[in-house]
Amino acid sequence: MIEELIKAPPIGEARDRELLKNAHSFIYFNSPHGDLVAHFFVPHDHDPENDRRPIVIHFHGGLWDSSMPTQMAPHCLHFAMRGAVTVTVEYRVSNKQAGVTPLDALEDAAMIQLFIRTNAHLLGVDPDKMILAGAGSGAHLALCCTTLPKISTEPGEQFRPAALFLLSPVVNVTPKGICADRFPTPKAAKAHSPSEHAKQKGLPPCIIFHARQDRVVPFEQVAKFAKLYAKKKNRCELIDFQSGGHTFFNYNSHQQNFAITLRAADAFLVEAGLLEPDPFPGEL
Repeated sequence: MIEELIKAPPIGEARDRELLKNAHSFIYFNSPHGDLVAHFFVPHDHDPENDRRPIVIHFHGGLWDSSMPTQMAPHCLHFAMRGAVTVTVEYRVSNKQAGVTPLDALEDAAMIQLFIRTNAHLLGVDPDKMILAGAGSGAHLALCCTTLPKISTEPGEQFRPAALFLLSPVVNVTPKGICADRFPTPKAAKAHSPSEHAKQKGLPPCIIFHARQDRVVPFEQVAKFAKLYAKKKNRCELIDFQSGGHTFFNYNSHQQNFAITLRAADAFLVEAGLLEPDPFPGEL
């Protein structure tokens, strides 16, 4: 039944095509700037017609400038092996679509969730076990979908994930934070800053990985955000790394940090009841 979805052609250079060679790539949104594609990875034993798996949605980083969905392909492959359907999302960025802002990317983040919910029966996923993952600006998108009061794709709809895991997240885009100038106005930046909306009840469990030497997103901003998130008895774990910069977790940057963050995120999702325990916990 998954064949009913609109497939997309292969993307990018040879390296990108290699990383995505086992993905099912579908158009999920006909945006005003062109079609947008999401790349799905499915467990080898998955039967979409008779099975409903958790789904992990990954949003790449790049500070809303660069499109690099393959950044999260290694994470997708891991969680697909662990039994979840996974997806890495292409969203609008300024170096591909002139004039776009983070607000356009946020619309795309909402639309991929609508696409998945609408096609859950074809994809064989459980929308109540939707996990959002993100790096940098992608983590900002995941947090906005979680914390902002009016992130929806249609009137009356409010999507909130079952859990979050975030890598070097952009949490404060107010004028006192970073990247406020990427938004149409300072007011819009503040309205779309997770730091302004973290202190509320009923938020999903969240795990954050951040390097203390991050020169893009100051560690202090993330530590403050984590405290706010946990203020109303929400679960929020912050795991700090003494060394490494903004991309300390990338597979091609530091394989040990990649393994540590991935194993910790895996254990976190197991504890949250969203993944089955790993029968081979020492392997990646």
